[in-house]
Amino acid sequence: MNDAIRNTIFVEDATVIHQLDFPEDQFILRLHAPQCAAQARPGMFAHVRCDADIPMRRPLSIMRSAPGEGSVDFFYKIAGPGLQALSQAETGDRISILGPIGNGFRLHQKNSVQLMIGGGVGIPPIVFLAEHLRHGGKRALSPAVFMGSELPFPFETTPSVLPLTGISQTTTATMPLLEDLEIPARLASLQGYAGCYQGYVTDLARDWLESLRSESLREIEVFACGPEPMLHAVALMASEFGLPCQLCLEEYMACAVGGCAGCTVAVHTDSGVTMKRVCVDGPVFEAAAIYTGEGDP
Repeated sequence: MNDAIRNTIFVEDATVIHQLDFPEDQFILRLHAPQCAAQARPGMFAHVRCDADIPMRRPLSIMRSAPGEGSVDFFYKIAGPGLQALSQAETGDRISILGPIGNGFRLHQKNSVQLMIGGGVGIPPIVFLAEHLRHGGKRALSPAVFMGSELPFPFETTPSVLPLTGISQTTTATMPLLEDLEIPARLASLQGYAGCYQGYVTDLARDWLESLRSESLREIEVFACGPEPMLHAVALMASEFGLPCQLCLEEYMACAVGGCAGCTVAVHTDSGVTMKRVCVDGPVFEAAAIYTGEGDP
């Protein structure tokens, strides 16, 4: 692991501020973890100990960070005994976390429009990035967010009043946090949820891109996190439109600090294919290095 990453990872005994539960075993956990909060950047994650009796930690993407309050938020869905145990944590409980870990999203100086696409448990890094762009950027930025889920969204949706060209007027559902930040966002699902685009989130994003003029397309860069089929579709779409694209990958991992090499992924470089560790070399990679269109994983 390189020193730049090593020096910003902390083992921290965090305290549960609160935990909110949502339908279909979905949870948002807020922890008081000042060191993690101070260093967290969009795209990073933490390795969380779910229970004292379960030695293996679980990687959870950071959804929000409030350095002033020393808090970090995580969104997760129960999958296995570890996260089942974590869902039982209550206010005041102590939880060991290792983080923040990894290389996050990077903005290109020449692009002023950020198209952000999140799917399922890949929504957290997109929320974090959107909020970061609104609060932290010195440049004039124009983010647009599309999020998809086949489960009820982990928030009460609200109709958006912020315009997005090329989007059907019946597609109005958005995330209240993003609406309050005045970030145009729309939701997609195949489940018929009110106000949502009836289809895949990548199809919704494509509708928006196709509505733009060529000079507007030149200003766009794409950021995405979600299940592998969605990321593959995003990469192909970005390539088709000639857009730079970064993907935040999700992988099972044991150590999360580069020692076990259990989360490697094939990355295409100028000198050939090499194996990179999602935990410390990623989790964010250039889409063109992961999906080349030739023998994609």
